[in-house]
Amino acid sequence: MDFKKTEEQELLLESLRELIARDGSEEYFRECDEKHHYPERFMKALLDGGFGLLGIPEQYGGTEVDNLTLMMVAEELTKAGVPSYLYGNALPVDDMLTFGSEEQKKITMEYVKQGIMPFCLGFSEPQAGSDSSAIATTYTRSKGKVYINGHKTFITGASRSPYMLCMARDPAATDPTFTMWFLPMNAPGITVEPLPKLGMNMVDSCEVYLDNVAVTEQDLVGVEGKGFVQLMKNFEIERLMLAAATMGAAECAFADAVRYANQRLQFGKKIGQFQLIQEKLTYMAIKIENMRNMIYKTAWEKDNGISIKISSALAKLYCAQAAFEVIDAAMQILGGIGYTTDHRISRLWRDARVQRIAGGTDEIMVHIAGRAILKEYAK
Repeated sequence: MDFKKTEEQELLLESLRELIARDGSEEYFRECDEKHHYPERFMKALLDGGFGLLGIPEQYGGTEVDNLTLMMVAEELTKAGVPSYLYGNALPVDDMLTFGSEEQKKITMEYVKQGIMPFCLGFSEPQAGSDSSAIATTYTRSKGKVYINGHKTFITGASRSPYMLCMARDPAATDPTFTMWFLPMNAPGITVEPLPKLGMNMVDSCEVYLDNVAVTEQDLVGVEGKGFVQLMKNFEIERLMLAAATMGAAECAFADAVRYANQRLQFGKKIGQFQLIQEKLTYMAIKIENMRNMIYKTAWEKDNGISIKISSALAKLYCAQAAFEVIDAAMQILGGIGYTTDHRISRLWRDARVQRIAGGTDEIMVHIAGRAILKEYAK
C-alpha cells in the first residue's frame, strides 16, 4: 500500500484549499452555525468547483474517483474547519442511481446538479434506531394507490429535501420485509417538526409524521421487499466517510491547539513548554496518525475488492471516539476561550460528539466487528 498522493490528487486538493480560502471563512461558518442557516453559498461554490458531483458516475454527469480520493477530500474539507456533516451526498445518491427507475434517477440528478440534496433518508423511527428491524412504518394498497403511515425521527434535512427515501414494511407479509418508497415531501399527510439538538446547527434533524401519504407503484425504489439489501450497498463506505470527515475535524482542532500552545503565556512561559501540554499534543498526534492509517487502508481495501466489513466498523468505532478525544483535549489546551462560541473549537466539539451515534452507534460497530471476527476464526 502506497498512500503517497498522486499528482491528480494533489491538484484536486490544492484546488479545494483555494476554494475554501475564498468561500469558506470561519466567520461565515460561525454565522451559519449561530443562525442555524444552511451554508448555501459555500455548498454552491463546492458544486461550481466540481466537488458536488465528485464520486458520481460519469454517465450521470459526475466525476468518478476512487474511494481513497473521496476520503482525502472529506479530510481536507473538515481539516479547514468546514462542518463534517456537509459532505458525502454522492454515496446515498449512488444508491438511487443503482436501484431507482429512470424517472427517479432523472429527478435525483436534476436536484444534485443544482446543489440540492434530492432526498432525506427516512429510516430511523422512535423504536427503530440501532434495531432497524423494528421499523413500524407501513405501506398498504387500495384502489390503485399505495398509502404510507408511520413516524420517522432524527431525519436530517427533512425540512429542506424535496423527497424522502422512505423505508416501510408490508403489514400483511408473513416475514418482516421492507421496501423503499420515493415520497415527495410536499405530499398531503406529511408533517415535519424540527428537533432541537446540541450541534450540527447548519442542517436540521426532524420528526416526520406520515398520515395516509398516497404514492403510486411508480414510486417504489428497486425491488419490493429488498429495501434492506439495497440500503446496505454503500453502508460500509458511508461509515468510512463519516470517520474521514471526523478525523479532519480532529486535525483542525489539533492545529488550533498547537498554534495556541506556541502563543499563550502563563507563568512567564509559552504553555507549549510545559510537559503536560506536550503530552496532550503528543497523544493527539498519535491518534490522528492512527485514524488516518485506518481510514486510508480501509479505503484502499475497498478500491481493491477486499471486504471491509470488519475494517470499516473498526475504523468508524475508533475514529468516532479518538477524534472526539482529540477535540476535547484541544479544548482543554485552549481553556476558557475554547469553551466560548468565539472559537471554533466549541463548534467542532459539539459536532463531533454525534459521530459516536450517527451512521451506527459505537455499540453496533462492536457488534458488527465482533461477530465477524468470531465467524472468521471459526473456519
